[in-house]
Amino acid sequence: MMRLLFLLLALCPVLFAGRPNIIFILTDDQGWGDARFAGHPQVRTPNLDRLAAGGTWFRQFYVAATVCSPSRAAFMTSHCPARHQVHGHFADSKSNAARSMPDWLDPDVTTLPDLLKKAGYATAHFGKWHLGAGEGAPPPEAYGIDVSKTVNSSGPSLGNEGAEPYFRAKSTRLIVDETIGFIRRSKGSPFYVNLWTLLPHAALKPTPEQLAEYAGLQPSAHDPGYGAWMQKYLAGAKDLRSQMQVFLASLTDLDTQVGRLLDALDEMKISENTLIVYSSDNGPEDYRIGNAANAGVGSTGVLRGRKRSMYEGGIRTFGLVRWPGHVPAGRVDETSVVGAVDLLPTLASLAGAGLPEGLAPDGEDLSQLWLGGPSVPRRKPLHWEWLFNVQGAQDGYMPPMLAVRDGGWKLFVNHDGGNAQLYDLTRDPAEEHDLAKAEPERVKSLTEKAMAWVRTLPPSPARDLAARTGRPADARPSAQAKQAPAAAGQPLAERAKVFGEWDTDRDGFISFKDFQAGLNQHPEAADRFRRRDKNGDGRLSRDEFVNPIGK
Repeated sequence: MMRLLFLLLALCPVLFAGRPNIIFILTDDQGWGDARFAGHPQVRTPNLDRLAAGGTWFRQFYVAATVCSPSRAAFMTSHCPARHQVHGHFADSKSNAARSMPDWLDPDVTTLPDLLKKAGYATAHFGKWHLGAGEGAPPPEAYGIDVSKTVNSSGPSLGNEGAEPYFRAKSTRLIVDETIGFIRRSKGSPFYVNLWTLLPHAALKPTPEQLAEYAGLQPSAHDPGYGAWMQKYLAGAKDLRSQMQVFLASLTDLDTQVGRLLDALDEMKISENTLIVYSSDNGPEDYRIGNAANAGVGSTGVLRGRKRSMYEGGIRTFGLVRWPGHVPAGRVDETSVVGAVDLLPTLASLAGAGLPEGLAPDGEDLSQLWLGGPSVPRRKPLHWEWLFNVQGAQDGYMPPMLAVRDGGWKLFVNHDGGNAQLYDLTRDPAEEHDLAKAEPERVKSLTEKAMAWVRTLPPSPARDLAARTGRPADARPSAQAKQAPAAAGQPLAERAKVFGEWDTDRDGFISFKDFQAGLNQHPEAADRFRRRDKNGDGRLSRDEFVNPIGK
């Protein structure tokens, strides 16, 4: 037995040769422009700048959702969150049920930590969880995690925020402390760590020492470092100087703690074999949200929209990757479209962990791109769905409820295939020029892709409601809304009458032949039929015809 143990120990360097340690840093509500290297005119982030200089910045990196829980679910599973009915953030059971959501991410789903653990990695999660908490919720350890210290979970706690007034302000230090301790204990074998910070999510309350860093700050809403959307937004801040001081002080302390982690890796002489991925879960919070009123000035740079919006400012975040000697240092990739759903297949490939049969990732293995290969077009488009209201709708931050990014183009459309918006992001990253009317064939092609994707999703009453009414699922009903048609076209009563007329054999279904005849051989009959045929059985039920959701 001892001889076998010595043999295994001797083989460890061979078994793990070339396989990196992995640290995934995920911040909370950090904007695409919230770092000095990203062009922020006031913030001090020397360690994020150091991270970017030592690796590659993918400037077109997208998360899979506009808010935290679904975004995190996608990172963990490589699935669009709607596949697991994670439409919004996990809350209490009543709120979850109202949005057609479970109370937690299914622990039986394969996660990135699952795969890496089976491949011989020690795994840990420190910081925010937010994939389900409360009575009956599985702890992080149910998802392939060996060790955890968290908030928003049912696992071991990072600390007591209610008892410590500056807990959140000091939380990044605690998370980094836990991470460094775990790494020291794991020395000699590969490790994977989710380092998920609480900052800069509101409510922000930096310590006096942290605030002192920005005592002389004199920000301007019209600074040329911001784009037109940000300038307009900052101009509406109640007290821009105070709000910016609170936000930047919090962000700079986060940066300081990232620096401590980088220094610890250097001291342990493992930086060369440690791959770091850095992102945020979504765009920055809006100061019109109550707990962000004293801050809420995170920067989207030139991008439109903020958290909850599927415009670029809500879903494009940092895509920093550093692995010295493997990932090119100082590279800024302007063209490659990279998604959160790519994280699992890419890291599994780099770690030598195979994907189980039946996983069906929505993402792609981009390991060759990360390691310096040329930018190549995606094989799969990126898709989003947001069924709820968007703060800042009055400022043009609320698009239709589906989005697809394919090549340089991004389309928004509702579930009935209408209300299309089209942007050429290669020329218009700020999404200022809607080209839908000028590009009807491209709109048609991308709409078909969006509709085809929706057909692959599990049923959702929240989706059905939003699709039927053409309004957010959490919209408050009004007298006008109650009288409005359920979707574009005829009112419900008229469609019900037409269904009875077109169902010529009275079997409760309409065939395509009958549908085409009813539309007098209209050239778009096939497209309209396909949108309504939700289950793809080649016929329309009464519900599919009367309450079409455009699938």
